Amino acid sequence: MTPLVLGAASLVAIAAGVITLRSYGPRYRVGRLLATTPLVTVAEAVAIARDGHSRYVRVEGRIDASDEFEDADHRPLVFRRTRLQARDGRGWVSFEDSRESVAFDVREGLDSIGVDAAALDAGLVVIARESVGVAADLAGSDRSPASLATDAPVRALIEQVSSVEHAVVIGVPVPGEREGDLPRLTAGLGRPLILTTLEPAAAMRILAGGSARPRLVAACFIVGTTLLAAGLVWAGLGAIMTVIVPVALAASPSPAQGGDPRSSGEGPGLVGEPGLALLAVLGIALLAIVVTRIYVRLTDPGSEPPKRGR
Repeated sequence: MTPLVLGAASLVAIAAGVITLRSYGPRYRVGRLLATTPLVTVAEAVAIARDGHSRYVRVEGRIDASDEFEDADHRPLVFRRTRLQARDGRGWVSFEDSRESVAFDVREGLDSIGVDAAALDAGLVVIARESVGVAADLAGSDRSPASLATDAPVRALIEQVSSVEHAVVIGVPVPGEREGDLPRLTAGLGRPLILTTLEPAAAMRILAGGSARPRLVAACFIVGTTLLAAGLVWAGLGAIMTVIVPVALAASPSPAQGGDPRSSGEGPGLVGEPGLALLAVLGIALLAIVVTRIYVRLTDPGSEPPKRGR
């Protein structure tokens, strides 16, 4: 094995990790933004909005509202999203998506900033309440598409935010819609509005969907960086030896006679079949990509395809 093979294998491992991360779709981006967006105080976010600077920031505080609504358990809510979905192969397709919300803000001490609830979509990270049944359970409610068989599996997903919770909100601070309104956080700069009422570690587990793929990603990156480091060290030692050995031989009182017996005295040339070695590396790369994609599909049975209309 040569440094070239080690380098190629490291690139294959890193590429497999990247492909696995990308398989999460928007959830990967939300998780990355949760981990990397800089934290500012609510007062600083308000100042950014009033100064007209476009910055993507993270704030933390308690959710507050003046006119909450209650759920079935009498919890005061500021936002609720209910999706009805039908089973479609390996995933679920939404056929109804309803939202209820009131104006709310995030408060830190005496400072507060509003949240643009209309911009919440994939960036809402909470523990969803799930109820599974069949389409016949919706009979008479006009909520089930006519094309859906009565025994087709359906589920209801309810995501809600309560005014008694602590939240992390990430977005772009902008002035209020009308003069005198609170500045608010919304989507912008090509990035989504994110809101979670969970601790970062719990939010990451929700985004990962409970699969083992994050461990695969970590393993791919560890193996890739290790192989890359080994290849660089090997190449460096080889370069050092090519300098030290000729100098040592030149300083010898009785230098070795002749050169490489396989050449005409001009030093060693290529040995073996480098073309076959390169083809083998490419074959390993393709095999790793195919195996990674198969693994991703087999370990993500609950992924949701893009929404379809009624």
